[in-house]
Amino acid sequence: MASVKTTIVQIGDSQGVLIPKHLLEQCHLQEEVELEPRGNYLIIKGPTTPRAGRVEIFRKMAEAGDDAMLDEDIPLETTWNREEWQ
Repeated sequence: MASVKTTIVQIGDSQGVLIPKHLLEQCHLQEEVELEPRGNYLIIKGPTTPRAGRVEIFRKMAEAGDDAMLDEDIPLETTWNREEWQ
């Protein structure tokens, strides 16, 4: 992958970097990104989704029979749940 040079520009009281459209499209970056400083590098990446892929993981667990409750002896219904929870 070839690197691309760009400039830092003034945007109000802040500064910004203009990213060419083809790079945004190539990296599937849209409205929101995460910035991660690493030494003298600034990593720009799409936002992470904490629960991404969980549906597939749970499906595979169910297929393997590995989806049983581990704490079945703990009652789920409590006084607080019945009286306080709204």
